Amino acid sequence: MIREITPRDASYRLAQGAVLVDVREEHERELGMAQGALGVARADLEAAPHQHLPGPDADIMLICQSGGRSLLAAQQLQRLGYRRVVSVRGGTLMWQAEGLPLTRPTGTVDEDFHERYSRHLRLPEIGARGQRRLEAASVVVVGAGGLGSPIAFYLAAAGVGQLRLVDDDVVDRSNLQRQILHTDADIGVAKVESAHTRLSALNPRVSVEPVAERLESVNVERLIADADVVVDGGDNFPVRYLLNDACVHLGKPLVYGAVHRFEGQVSVFDAGRQRGRMPCYRCLFPEPPPPEAAPNCSEAGVLGVLPGVVGMLQATEALKLLLHVGEPLTGRLLHFDALSMRFRETRLAPDPDCPLCAPGAAFPGYIDYAAFCAG
Repeated sequence: MIREITPRDASYRLAQGAVLVDVREEHERELGMAQGALGVARADLEAAPHQHLPGPDADIMLICQSGGRSLLAAQQLQRLGYRRVVSVRGGTLMWQAEGLPLTRPTGTVDEDFHERYSRHLRLPEIGARGQRRLEAASVVVVGAGGLGSPIAFYLAAAGVGQLRLVDDDVVDRSNLQRQILHTDADIGVAKVESAHTRLSALNPRVSVEPVAERLESVNVERLIADADVVVDGGDNFPVRYLLNDACVHLGKPLVYGAVHRFEGQVSVFDAGRQRGRMPCYRCLFPEPPPPEAAPNCSEAGVLGVLPGVVGMLQATEALKLLLHVGEPLTGRLLHFDALSMRFRETRLAPDPDCPLCAPGAAFPGYIDYAAFCAG
């Protein structure tokens, strides 16, 4: 049974030589911690208490934000043989409410960072370190339409530091049913400029670079060379093949998405960094289909919410790649059927004879295919 003490009792015992340990995460302690406390995250303390505490017979007090984590940590220390460990009831919140002194690390605390990304910071898989990694990351999103809209919205909201949007189209009224980056007032405006306005308003910490260019063989490497992740939001065959080839050639992970009527697909192609182990898009479809087999989006139609679902999944995969968490969709193709509300997965294997990504294959150069679908 762990005994709980009040913050005032803890302050008195601290003055008498007891050890007070703040077991919150680093980003939480940056906002203020009990004066005189040591800062050691709970997981680190429980994993190696001997590295942070004087010994099993020391007078140990643990404090967190409101008292829950410190109580759990105290129970674990007790199981590890620490006999004089207590938890501070009410944690740092009560310590502050009682007017006891707080201390902050030297330097300016980025309040906006902590408030804006607080839910990410609470995830051990992300935390402050992962969020800073996102802020330092660069992502290229090709297409600012149906797929590009949710992709860009979620990446900007998540705090990806550098977003380059590539699209040479302007907003049309028919776009508004699914391209949620744009409004009626943007009709006739370049999509990348409309997107720049929305995304900057959503998260001014993110640097959004609008590029009003058509992706072609002459500019593809220039546009993606400095990207950590490339996301295909163009949903047309010329972009799909060109991005695949460039990402294999430059060793970039490519997050693929496609929509048609009521169905969508998502995958991650990373053959450039994992030759012979993971496939590229050409392993599945070596050449684009003839135009008659790929009806234009305006002819076939698309359920307005479908690009939202697929684009959100693409944004999820991009964040996982940047954060190095979870299992990416490499070697897997995820299918979504909106009418039946079902997902199914197809395993993808690399083609050992793929002329593009097979080990030892020489890069054949780029091909500019005629457009099949305007997205």
